[in-house]
Amino acid sequence: MTRNPWLRVGLNAWLLSIEASTVIALRTVKLAAGGAAAEAEARRMVSEKLEAGLALQASALTGGLGRTRHGAANRTIAHYRRKVRANSRRLSKG
Repeated sequence: MTRNPWLRVGLNAWLLSIEASTVIALRTVKLAAGGAAAEAEARRMVSEKLEAGLALQASALTGGLGRTRHGAANRTIAHYRRKVRANSRRLSKG
């Protein structure tokens, strides 16, 4: 029996969406509180998104995403999942 590599892509994308939803909720609470911490979080959020996108683009241009479509998709999702998990840990601490 051969495995469909796209099933893993789908699962990882689903996990990313769940993790991202958590980060969105945590950030919403922090931003709604206002103040200097909220402003810093808003700035950090924008800069992190730019940095993550540029790093992924550099990886794609240097062949770091692999040779297959499903491999590139999995590596792309893994790249963003690492960033999202880091944010979740940081925001959960307070």
